[in-house]
Amino acid sequence: MTAREKAQATAPTRADALREALASRVVVADGAMGTMIQAQDPTLEDFEQLEGCNEILNVTRPDIIRTV
Repeated sequence: MTAREKAQATAPTRADALREALASRVVVADGAMGTMIQAQDPTLEDFEQLEGCNEILNVTRPDIIRTV
């Protein structure tokens, strides 16, 4: 095993860094949930006429939320 391989084997992974951050402070993650929901092409009926209320999809279209 080369010196570089040894260093990589003992270096903390991104998952380790995230776990450490979560244990020591509040971590805010921002993703593209809305964009991914819209890619599933929900209808106005899916939103129960509350266009853009993505939270209602947890009840009306849980399959979309699971997919995302």
